[in-house]
Amino acid sequence: MKKDRVVVTGLGVVSPIGTGADAFWNAACKGVNGIAPITAFDTAGFRTSVGGEVKGFSPEAYLSPDQISSMGRSSQLAASAAKMALAQAGIDITQQDPYRVGVSLGTTMGEPQILEQGIEMIYRARNSASGLPADLPAKYPCGVISANVARSIGACGPVIMIPTACAAGNYAIGYAFDLISTGDADLVVAGGSDPISKIAFTGFNRLLATAKELCRPFDKNRDGMCVGEGAGALALESLTHATNRGATILAEVLGYGLGCDAFKMTIPDPSGSGGILALQRALDNAHLSPDQVDYISAHGTGTEENDKTETLIIKAVFGQKARSIPVSSIKSMIGHTMGAASAIEAVACVLMIDRGVILPTINYTEPDPECDLDYVPNSARNAAISVAVSNAYAFGGNNSTLVLGKFGG
Repeated sequence: MKKDRVVVTGLGVVSPIGTGADAFWNAACKGVNGIAPITAFDTAGFRTSVGGEVKGFSPEAYLSPDQISSMGRSSQLAASAAKMALAQAGIDITQQDPYRVGVSLGTTMGEPQILEQGIEMIYRARNSASGLPADLPAKYPCGVISANVARSIGACGPVIMIPTACAAGNYAIGYAFDLISTGDADLVVAGGSDPISKIAFTGFNRLLATAKELCRPFDKNRDGMCVGEGAGALALESLTHATNRGATILAEVLGYGLGCDAFKMTIPDPSGSGGILALQRALDNAHLSPDQVDYISAHGTGTEENDKTETLIIKAVFGQKARSIPVSSIKSMIGHTMGAASAIEAVACVLMIDRGVILPTINYTEPDPECDLDYVPNSARNAAISVAVSNAYAFGGNNSTLVLGKFGG
């Protein structure tokens, strides 16, 4: 069966450094640090008090009051990003066959604030579970996020939520790629969403994985990751569909790859087996060689285990070229946005391809002998990018790599 090409025609992003593609891009090019003291909950007693919160987010700009009241924060973030992506793509769903429009999203935590709110009401206020508002439990399951997005945009085609933790955004984009390339959908809104969560914050603090002040990926003085929140969405279309409606094409999805190392729940296989497999499969799926890649968007969390292993993975697949290929981590600016991470990073890759600038790894001051690649330290760099790969790794050994390229007609 002949497969159609898959192109990107719209972008949506809600992040700690900006909402909307242009605001996000302008801040990222300047190396703005979005890590600050957390205000969503009390951090007293934790080893750290900072994270990447989305400030000044107004869902009212994208959603109706009824929609907002029926959604948790993760759904609000995701639906807002989806609306932005469709608006940039110039797509009116009412003018499309809604049964050919899908939604594919990833998440780590789902709607944890709903769970936290329920726990607070039951145990702190000493109410029984029967005293919870009737609509509260219905907002909690992670599957409602993609369903809420589908309802908010009018999509009636395939709808899926992929909860493969911090690699989920790439998984979701990969699934959308398959739906479109095989002809099961004309248009899919794909990405990921996660809100700031006390549950996640507590967990990473207990693992001693959180940074005290700054996220410093690949730097010798790094001391961990920063929990963040946000959403990223891409409007993906078949080339045939996009061409027929005269769409402006921003980039092309060339392929993706998955690889699970299943080493330990919280750390990757030190040999990099799963990440190597995902990266090599992605290049094979895209029919590309390592020599054709111009840029790598790193998972780059700022933890010792991730950064050393990711450097090893890049060296294993790219060989000598690993020394010269630019690698950067935007988590240095926005923190780790969990299931939204690789979705926001995909948005960043499309913008880098489209605008010819590589975003930096900020807070980089001292090289680590074990992390010895070109991490684009501190300042954005002008560069033509024809092919970019984006790595994403997750608890449980879930690894995913996405390949995006400049659209060449």
